[in-house]
Amino acid sequence: MRDETRLRRIVIVGGGFGGLGLAIRLKRLGIESFTILEKADRLGGTWRENTYPGAACDVPSILYSFSFEPKSDWSRLWSPQAEIREYMEDCTRRNDVLRHVRFGVEVTGARFVERAGTWTVRTAAGESIEADVLVCAVGQLHHPSVPSLPGLETFQGQWFHSARWNHDCDLRGKRVAVVGNAASAIQFIPEIAKRTAWLGVFQRSANWMVPRLDRAYTPREHWALAHVPGLRRSLRAFAWLSLELWLYPLMRQVRRLQRLHARASTRYMESVVSDPRLRTALTPDYPIGGKRILLTDGYYETLQRDDVALLTAPIERLEADAVVTGDGRRHPADVVILATGFRTNPFLASLTIEGRGGRVLAKDWADGAHAYYGLTVSGYPNFFMLYGPNTNLGHNSIIFMLECQMRYVLSAVRRLEEDDLLFLDLKPEVMRRFNERLQVVLRDSAWAAAGPSWYKDASGRITNNWPWSTLWYWWCTRALAAADYDAVGRAAAEMVGVVRETPVAVRTPAAASA
Repeated sequence: MRDETRLRRIVIVGGGFGGLGLAIRLKRLGIESFTILEKADRLGGTWRENTYPGAACDVPSILYSFSFEPKSDWSRLWSPQAEIREYMEDCTRRNDVLRHVRFGVEVTGARFVERAGTWTVRTAAGESIEADVLVCAVGQLHHPSVPSLPGLETFQGQWFHSARWNHDCDLRGKRVAVVGNAASAIQFIPEIAKRTAWLGVFQRSANWMVPRLDRAYTPREHWALAHVPGLRRSLRAFAWLSLELWLYPLMRQVRRLQRLHARASTRYMESVVSDPRLRTALTPDYPIGGKRILLTDGYYETLQRDDVALLTAPIERLEADAVVTGDGRRHPADVVILATGFRTNPFLASLTIEGRGGRVLAKDWADGAHAYYGLTVSGYPNFFMLYGPNTNLGHNSIIFMLECQMRYVLSAVRRLEEDDLLFLDLKPEVMRRFNERLQVVLRDSAWAAAGPSWYKDASGRITNNWPWSTLWYWWCTRALAAADYDAVGRAAAEMVGVVRETPVAVRTPAAASA
């Protein structure tokens, strides 16, 4: 790549795994002309925000890390939240990324200026930041979903969402109502049940679960991972392949394997839960794989405590000191914890993205978010997403997907520079053909048969998940195909006098008025 690439101004919105990983890859290519805009005061994304007790990854720690930033000393088979955040901070320091980050900058939107081939990024503080390439790495799981529970505003106790855990709220001796029972809830419920006087788990639907079998790595294992050539890489590949072979067929509704896995999950539950009525309440009513299969150590055991109750009647309302369910029962509570997941639709809801010819992304996505391999959208040149529409997984590590996306973005930057282009814009027919094929496959997936979930928008369109194997995603995104794009030469920029003297040009409200 030519030295001129150093002047290609790249703005990355978001400092989670996607934004951080792309920054590291850019640095290693010698590209310094990028800036990460992060609304918080530190990097970390969802691992910065989710600090509830017992928070941990549900992907093996050896696989939940960058392939280009290996870590051989994870403390456990399934890495806890604090250790993941520490890993991200270590990556930031080792690669000198911090000087490229502007903290406390909330992006509200961006507009493409076609004559200049640039993006004008707007912030909540009124700044205008110019960029040649715009990358949204804001993720999917960062806006907590707060349900409309009648009476929540009149509840006299404390309430909070699990993704905004109130560590000042002392749960010792309290009556606690937990609304929700999915991935986050099954991690913190066993932890807080040790302190509460009574814990009510309000379940909307049961989940398929398997044992996590977490444990600490031994000193001998740490030594081997650090010193035996190829061992860490081999175990990482084995973990990836195991998830691919074990879970991916369930998403595609391979009936024989669905029956096999459902039987194994049921036997696990029956081996732990002795009460037949509790077993019935914990048995899912949708095909296995239709929602994320949960891994747990201790959740079923916790539900059998005398001071813990699983409640399946729908919540009718909250009163000043209680939760009232549809069966007329009143459940006194001092604290309500909402473990109700995240608001994933509409995508990029907090940003107004304006493309060519006055196009607005929110309007183009009115019938459901869609993109080309979750990476880019026709009519929005030099605009890319990390963890965009239809790139979430129900069976493997999102880090693998993010690395594929980073490689594609770098390929686009290389193409812009090598061909001396002003911008690249995906051809409409390319995106249309891809999404038509995608939706045909999704209609036959386990997610389509599972009813409402965060994988779908209000109309039932599956907007979040990738329906094929991660190996196929890697193959399809290994490099940008020039034939997929309309290219506009850079000579047009010289005609209008576009100047690129600094990596990122910032125009404040005061400067604009002057």
